[in-house]
Amino acid sequence: MDLTWSPEEEAFRQEVRDWLTANVPTDGPAGDVEEFDDSEESFEFRRAWQRTLGEAGYLAMHWPTEYGGGGRTLVEQVIFNEEYARAKAPAPVNGLGLNLVGPTLITHGTDEQKSRFLKNILTADEIWCQGYSEPNAGSDLAGLQTKAELVGDEFVINGQKIWTTLAPFGDWIFVLCRTDPDAPKHQGISYILCDMHQPGVEVRPIRQITGTTGFGEVFFTNARTPASMLVGSLNDGWRVAMTTLMFERGGNILGTAVRYRSMMTDLRALAESTKHNGGYAIDDPVIRQRLGQLLVEVELLRHNSERAMSPLLHGEPPGPESSMGKLYWSEWYVRATELAMDILGTAGLHPGVWLTEYLGARASTIYTGTSEIQRNILAERVLGLPRGGRN
Repeated sequence: MDLTWSPEEEAFRQEVRDWLTANVPTDGPAGDVEEFDDSEESFEFRRAWQRTLGEAGYLAMHWPTEYGGGGRTLVEQVIFNEEYARAKAPAPVNGLGLNLVGPTLITHGTDEQKSRFLKNILTADEIWCQGYSEPNAGSDLAGLQTKAELVGDEFVINGQKIWTTLAPFGDWIFVLCRTDPDAPKHQGISYILCDMHQPGVEVRPIRQITGTTGFGEVFFTNARTPASMLVGSLNDGWRVAMTTLMFERGGNILGTAVRYRSMMTDLRALAESTKHNGGYAIDDPVIRQRLGQLLVEVELLRHNSERAMSPLLHGEPPGPESSMGKLYWSEWYVRATELAMDILGTAGLHPGVWLTEYLGARASTIYTGTSEIQRNILAERVLGLPRGGRN
């Protein structure tokens, strides 16, 4: 797939670039990193920035206009994502709502669910978190044990989720629950929306190695939510959850490629300014070779990202090919930050941008499905290879 921009699309790119140049805040507490820090100041800064994007018409631009979206083409959304990454703009506060549950509701939700939630996602009046992983159901997500029992016109939820992104900030959670304990494990799951602000929901923040607490544990004890909060059909939640995961893995890979191209510029500057073996790191042929290899891989990432966009351009949810992009960029991120630490040597152990990137890169090969899971998906669902080594 070759994305050749028309004159109108190039004009739109320039419009976006000019607006970002004039409006991206340069003195906010959050920077362009995606993790929230612990401060209320950072959270509210991102909320205000998201609302600024919305007022300018640059939020969820390809969502239908009746739900507050811009009604623009996906190509225009891609152009915006590229320019946004290039400008190193702060992440909006409601990333999971905008990128995961919002598109999932547009695909599988009822008209009532779309009317109830989508506009509040855009305005950041309701922050969403993701209830997938459990202590004994990580890579084997279908092994989850959190239960939802339909009692009258309500689901009663009991169980525990862990590594719940944005749990300390969340107003609502999209949670995978087992609704038929006797069914095969992939067939007895439902995708349910639940209000976080009730006595039966307890959140315990988890402090990560980077020092941030954007994740949390969530405990459900007879938490209740109306039966109308079921997305899709009862016991068909695995299919809905896979739609969410495909959006998560493939939604903005082109923007990621732009961000990593910028990281390459920073890596080269680091090599040119850091003393290494009596000279500068850039003079080391091994360092230069690793820089060159990473640069080639970034260009490959961009082209593979364009391929992963093909289903979206035809009005379909992202397919399993998006696993290729996720596997590729997360492993690249690890190699790039390892090179930065090798260039810095012991100086890299001091708190700073590169140490934070290095520590955060490890998580990228785990969240959204581990690298091992992505390889299985590619082998079985893309290449059609037989399943092996499992009962």
